[in-house]
Amino acid sequence: MTEQHETPPTGVSKALQKDIPQATVARLATYLRVLAVLADDGVAIVSSEELAVAAGVGSAKLRKDLSFLGPNGVRGVGYDVVKLRDRIEDVLGLSEGHRVVLVGAGHLGRALIGYGGFRRRGFAMVGLFDNDPAVIGTTVCGLVVRDVSELTDAVAALEPTIAVITVPDTAAQGVCDLLVDAGLQCILSFSALALDAPATVEVRRVDLAVEMQLLSFERARNAESAAEEAMSAAAAGTASVAAGDVTAVSTPIRRVPMTTSKGAVVQP
Repeated sequence: MTEQHETPPTGVSKALQKDIPQATVARLATYLRVLAVLADDGVAIVSSEELAVAAGVGSAKLRKDLSFLGPNGVRGVGYDVVKLRDRIEDVLGLSEGHRVVLVGAGHLGRALIGYGGFRRRGFAMVGLFDNDPAVIGTTVCGLVVRDVSELTDAVAALEPTIAVITVPDTAAQGVCDLLVDAGLQCILSFSALALDAPATVEVRRVDLAVEMQLLSFERARNAESAAEEAMSAAAAGTASVAAGDVTAVSTPIRRVPMTTSKGAVVQP
């Protein structure tokens, strides 16, 4: 168990947020997902070891990550699931939720719009845009697909905080420019291309092909490790046999009397 105390009041200073490493922020998002599941299951208290195992990290790393949030919980008891979840949401800027617009009503865009997990985590889809006359005016999960030419006026009315780009690579930069001009400062792009944006705009890119390539690498590395372990085990077995694991059996030799050329018997 870790040293913990009552969670301080909500409201995180910008200084605190700037001090948190990016890798820790990524893990905080994972802890938040686990805590949300635990809260839904009615779990009130979780130990650092249990939370670390569920999140797939070491308990020491988890405790270090959570130390950036300030003191939490009680020694020997564990973390209060709801309080820790609320604290992480506060640090990640999720307390007040986010309004999201999505540009690109193709297969990927429709799948993202239909994913209910976004709303449960504080992300409300409020606008869907495309430039295809065949889909403009259709409804996807309660949202009417609007012409991308209306984007600037729509952003002013909808007041989104995040935009998602799911258009073909050739159109991604143009859409990014439109969003920046409309005042969006947080953009998530599913394009394989790196997008140009002002330094004041945070653009994150999700390349699914790259993620699968990373999985391919891990699979190849794990297969190589397994083969090396098998070869090492086989070599160890061979060495063990060579070193004398086979028991030698000694057979007594019966000594036979010898005779001389004259026929006299000579005892050995």
